[in-house]
Amino acid sequence: MKVAIVGGGKLGLTITEALLSGGNEVTLIDKNADLMQRVSNQLDLLTVTGNGKSIRLLKELKIHTYDFLVAVTDDDEKNIVICSFAKKLGCTHVIARIRGPEHENQLGFIKEAMAIDYIVNPDLSIANEIYKYLVEKYTLSNGYFSAGKTAIIEFPAERLPVVLNKEIVNIAKMLDNMLVVAISRNGKIIVPRGSTVVKEDDILYVLGEEKASLKLNEIVHEKKTYTDLQKVMIAGGGKTGYYLAKLLADFDISVKIIEIDKDRCQYLSAHLDDVMILHGDATDQTLLEEENINEMDAFVSVTGFDEENLLLALLANQKNIEDVVAKVSRKSYADLIEKLGISMALNPLDMVAAEILRFIQGSKRIIFSKMIQGQAEFIEIVADKKMNLLNTPLAELQLPDGIIIAAIHRGEEVIIPRGNTVINEGDKVIIFCLLSQIPKLEKQLQRRKWSFT
Repeated sequence: MKVAIVGGGKLGLTITEALLSGGNEVTLIDKNADLMQRVSNQLDLLTVTGNGKSIRLLKELKIHTYDFLVAVTDDDEKNIVICSFAKKLGCTHVIARIRGPEHENQLGFIKEAMAIDYIVNPDLSIANEIYKYLVEKYTLSNGYFSAGKTAIIEFPAERLPVVLNKEIVNIAKMLDNMLVVAISRNGKIIVPRGSTVVKEDDILYVLGEEKASLKLNEIVHEKKTYTDLQKVMIAGGGKTGYYLAKLLADFDISVKIIEIDKDRCQYLSAHLDDVMILHGDATDQTLLEEENINEMDAFVSVTGFDEENLLLALLANQKNIEDVVAKVSRKSYADLIEKLGISMALNPLDMVAAEILRFIQGSKRIIFSKMIQGQAEFIEIVADKKMNLLNTPLAELQLPDGIIIAAIHRGEEVIIPRGNTVINEGDKVIIFCLLSQIPKLEKQLQRRKWSFT
């Protein structure tokens, strides 16, 4: 696959790394010469210093020979123009990042008028995930999701007391043709090992044969889909805060936004109905007390600074607020999240990179994909004879941490894999992967190891 990425920011580099890991031919375009030099020294790709809007540059690149162009600069209009030019010059598919709320209700028209194949909006994506978590409490519909002859169930561990304080290796013996593939613990999704002990406050994701899963679902299913959510405080009135406040207000939830920039406050006041806009510093504890932070059902920190989001999440957690959500883009902070007791932490870079990759791979590669709490995903692929992992016991595959073979569909049979399970040609394989491990997953999905129909 031949892909051009325009924009060498955090998202552009995240996508680039994942595509390279998958064996794709990647060209990265950016105006920053120093950045392009650093990237070319670290990664095996073609770097081009220049303006992606330049028709001359696109022609020199022979953009008509590319399968995809992804425009992820920090300017919406520039991304739109770049994609339109590239498509007109013969690029097969074009993808644009468009973040501005002013485009929210006209994305369909933009796609059609400018011949853009796919549009991603990181801020809206993360706002939707937070909304689903807060309002529905479950990211899966009623905690249950069907995938062919298998099903995925999400439920609090306390609903199945028999598994509490037990190791996964022992729980596997208790579950009938089912497997605990993931645990949500203090806001962090983890892929459990055999020695992992299930704790009372854990949320479990169990995948199994559909009939067995239905029986378990009747035991653990909570009939209440929605929470008693009434009051939410949002720190940060940027694009994510705007989208989230709009979603929550439309659901008749009382929302307060704290934003430090006065001009931004005026914008929010003009564009959001039934939302209280407060001009101030969200780290000011006096302000938080005056605005009754103790009475909030949820606190969401989506400022532009990871450190501030983590600090605010810690402060909110100390106030015993039931749901505390933070946006954290820096992967090096991942270990801090669990220690701070955050209900949910989201990395917009990983989420959008996964979204773009799934579109690039298309339906011929991915049978289905399902994102979990904005941190991980289930995908299903088809194995063929070119896969190096065929006829090899799973225990010997040495898959990276954060990736697990969750189930295998073999004809009419559903196999919940164990260490001695072997993948055969033609099997449909369900994989669970942390979004942070997508580059490693893409490396596993190269044709020399994996193949797709």
